[in-house]
Amino acid sequence: MTELPFGFSGGAGGPEGADLGAMLRQLGDLMSGQSGPVNWNLAKQAAMQAIGADAGTTAADTEEVTAAVRLADVWLDAQSPLPSGVTATEAWSRRRWLDATQPAWSKLVEPVAARVVATFGEAMPEEARAMAAPLMGVMTQVGALMFGGQLGQALGALAGEVVSATDIGLPLGPPGLAALLPEGVRAYADGLEVPIDQVRLFLALREAAHHRLFTHAPWLPGRLTDLVVGYARGISVDSSRLEEMARGLDPSNPEAIQQAMNDGLFAPEPTPEQQAALARLETLLALVEGWVDTVTLAAATPTLPTVGALNESMRRRRATGGPAEATFASLVGLELRPRRLRDAAALWGLLATRRGIEARDALWGHPDLLPTSEDLDDPFEFVDRDQGPDIDISALDH
Repeated sequence: MTELPFGFSGGAGGPEGADLGAMLRQLGDLMSGQSGPVNWNLAKQAAMQAIGADAGTTAADTEEVTAAVRLADVWLDAQSPLPSGVTATEAWSRRRWLDATQPAWSKLVEPVAARVVATFGEAMPEEARAMAAPLMGVMTQVGALMFGGQLGQALGALAGEVVSATDIGLPLGPPGLAALLPEGVRAYADGLEVPIDQVRLFLALREAAHHRLFTHAPWLPGRLTDLVVGYARGISVDSSRLEEMARGLDPSNPEAIQQAMNDGLFAPEPTPEQQAALARLETLLALVEGWVDTVTLAAATPTLPTVGALNESMRRRRATGGPAEATFASLVGLELRPRRLRDAAALWGLLATRRGIEARDALWGHPDLLPTSEDLDDPFEFVDRDQGPDIDISALDH
């Protein structure tokens, strides 16, 4: 069976000899019951193809992850007054990661997809719409199908890189469920010259630290999502560019459609509003990741000799991103990357030294207490400012 773009399959004759009737039946199945700006049937199918063979997990994997997270929580107790946020632990395969994180991706991606898909439908010339109608139906469904295929490829690639449920700094999995991907942990450990059990414990510390933060600050997951939605609200697509590309697009050729998308068919043009929303998102991501770095390093330093090298490796990984992050960025224009991670970590460390860990972590009690991007420029001024945890949080606007 020959694979075609976006999850279609043909006969032994290859794409040129593919049975159009079979492809149309597959198309009907993929669009059945689907509504909204993303075709999740196709997204999941494309992601599964990108993931390929999945090693799965074993009972030993689950035991190792559970033990690592349990020990990590004990170590973190001494470095933060925030209580553990872990209520369950699992070892995830890459396919399990895809299933468990889909609800979160729906919230994050669909607002952006809705704007892009709507603009695509408006930009298609009348003759192109007429030509596409017999094969793919209304243009909104075509856009959702195409977006779903590209998104699935991006998520499939990301599944091959992540090591945990919170690896990209967002609470993607169910609340309280700490999860590591053993296959991802082993891939991350390759080339580090660090024993695998130490790598696993370091990653468990980061996972448990994220859960403490997301549980203690219940407003935080919603705020991150709101910033993505705010970004989508300000999105602007170059309609003339889309129209020009759409004129030469053959809707009966999935391979050509895929290539057009790879060439930037859905790449949004940044606007000042969009850039402002992205800056706020990057600052909040940096504050989250900087806090996790700070407490992880403090918790592991006394007993994990390799933590310094592991932490620096993780910082470089988060700062530069990988090919999957680049693919996702080209699709929706979002780089979920904490660019100012080092600045944020320095500020949290200074707060702990000057005010103590209780005062440091009390700032997560309300979003208005958190440092801003300007505060990251001058952490000493922020720390010395008369803004301690004795602020009456009840007087702030929730």
